[in-house]
Amino acid sequence: MPSPGPVDRWIGGRGSLQRELLLRTLAVLAVTAVLLSSLATALTRQLVVGQIDQELAATRERTTRGQSADGTPGLYPKGVDLPGQQIGTVVLVFDGQRGRAGVQTEGGPTLPPEKAISALIGVPDDGRKRSVTLPGLGHYRVLGFAHAGNLVVVGLPLAGVDAILYRLLVGEVVLTLLALLGGAVGVRLVVERGLRPLNRLAGTAQSVSALPLGSGEVELAVRVPEADADPRSEVGRVGVAFNRMLAHVGGALVARQASETKLRRFVADASHELRNPLAAISGYAELTRRRGEELPEDARFAVGRIESEAGRMHRLVEDLLLLARLDTGRAPELERVDVSALVVDAVSDARVAGQDHHWRLELAERAVEVRADRFQLQQVLVNLLANARTHTPPGTTVTTAVRVEGSDTGGTAVVTVADDGPGIPAETLPRVFERFTRADSARARLGAAGERPSGTGLGLAIVAAVVEAHRGRVHVHSVPGSTTFTVRLPLAGAPEQEASEGS
Repeated sequence: MPSPGPVDRWIGGRGSLQRELLLRTLAVLAVTAVLLSSLATALTRQLVVGQIDQELAATRERTTRGQSADGTPGLYPKGVDLPGQQIGTVVLVFDGQRGRAGVQTEGGPTLPPEKAISALIGVPDDGRKRSVTLPGLGHYRVLGFAHAGNLVVVGLPLAGVDAILYRLLVGEVVLTLLALLGGAVGVRLVVERGLRPLNRLAGTAQSVSALPLGSGEVELAVRVPEADADPRSEVGRVGVAFNRMLAHVGGALVARQASETKLRRFVADASHELRNPLAAISGYAELTRRRGEELPEDARFAVGRIESEAGRMHRLVEDLLLLARLDTGRAPELERVDVSALVVDAVSDARVAGQDHHWRLELAERAVEVRADRFQLQQVLVNLLANARTHTPPGTTVTTAVRVEGSDTGGTAVVTVADDGPGIPAETLPRVFERFTRADSARARLGAAGERPSGTGLGLAIVAAVVEAHRGRVHVHSVPGSTTFTVRLPLAGAPEQEASEGS
C-alpha cells in the first residue's frame, strides 16, 4: 500500500472525516468568494460605466452644439475638438453617403482608421448607449442618434474602465487565494481540535479490538476518558454509550470465564472420578471373558461389548483430561524431539492397526527437530493417522511426509498426512477441529468389514489444541478424492540459543 503524500497527511487520509470536512468547507468558502468577487466586479463595472454614460451624454450635448454652430465644414466633424472633450473622444457624422469622423488626441483631432469609421457607421441611431470594439482604437462606449438628418455617433474610450476592472479582478483573485489558504489553515485547526475526542475514542476501540477476547481470562479495563464522555456533546454521548457497552462486554466475559472455569473443573473432576469405575468395569469384564467357555454365546457377546465400550469410555476420559490441561494454558514440557522418528513409530503402529490400508512414508533427508512435549506431539500424529484410517474405506492410501521450510534456525517443520479417500463434506470442513464434530457422509466412520470403530470425536480438537500450545499451525484441505492435514511447528534452535531463551 503506497504511503500517503504530504497533501494527504495534511488534509487527512482518503475517506477520513477530517478530509471531508476540510474539503467541503473549503469548497463552500471558494464558491462564496467567487460569488462575492463576481458581484463586486459587476457592481464596480456598473458604477464606472454609469459614470462613462454620464460623460457620454455630456459629450453628446457638446457635439450637438458644435454641429449646430455656423461655419464651413472641415475635415473633422464639429464638436471633436471643442473644449472639455477628453482624449480619445470619437465623433462621426454620416449623412447617408458621406461621413466625417475624428478622434481627439493630445495633439488635436485626427482621422480614425477606416475600419473604425465603418464600425461607427454601423451603430444604430436609437439613442441607446452600447459597448463596441473599434478596430485600431479599442474598446469604446458609443451613443448613436439622429441630428439634422444625419447619423451622429459619439464615443468615449473604455480603456480606463477595463484597467480598473482588471486590477480589481487581480486583487480579488489574490485575496481569494489568501482567504482560502488562511481558511484552510483555520478550518484544519478547528476540525483537528474538534475531532480529537473522536480520534481518542477510535484509539480506545482499536485497543479493545486488539485484546484476545476469544478465550481465557480477559480483564477489560479499557475505558473512554472522562473528558471524552461528556453527555453534553455528540462525541461525549458516543463515549458514554461506548463505556456502557464495554462494561456490559466485560461483565459478559467475566461470566463466560466463570462458566468455562466451572465447566473445566467439572470435566476434570468427572474424568478423574470416572477412572476408578471404568477400571473396575474393565477388570471385571476381562475376568469374566477369561471364563468365557463357561458362558453362553450371548453372554460372551455382551461381555465383549462391555469391555469394548469401557475401553472407549476410558479413551474419552483421557482425551477430556488432556483437553482440560491444555485449556488451563499450562505450558507443555518442552524438549528436543526428532519429528521423523516419531512419525516412523506412529506410521508403524497405524500400519498394524489398519492392515487394510496402504501406508506410505516420505521423510526429510536430515533430522528434523522441534522443541515439543514428546507425548503430546506423538498424540497429534496418532490422532491424524487414526482419523485417516477410521474415516476412509479399505484400500485407501495414506501418505505421511516430513519436510523443512526455511532455514535451519528460523525455519518450520512441516508434517502432512494425506489420503485419497472420499474427502470431508464442505459443510463439515469449517468445524473439523471443533470438539465432538461428526461427519455424516461417505467419509463417516468406516472400519474393516463395514463395522463402526469406536471413537471420541475429540481427536482433531486435541490436534488443534496441542499444535496451538506449541506455537504452531494446523490446516486441512479437502476435496473429493483427496484430504490433506498439514501441521507446521517452529524448528528447534541451536542448543546455546535455547539455553539463552530458557535463562
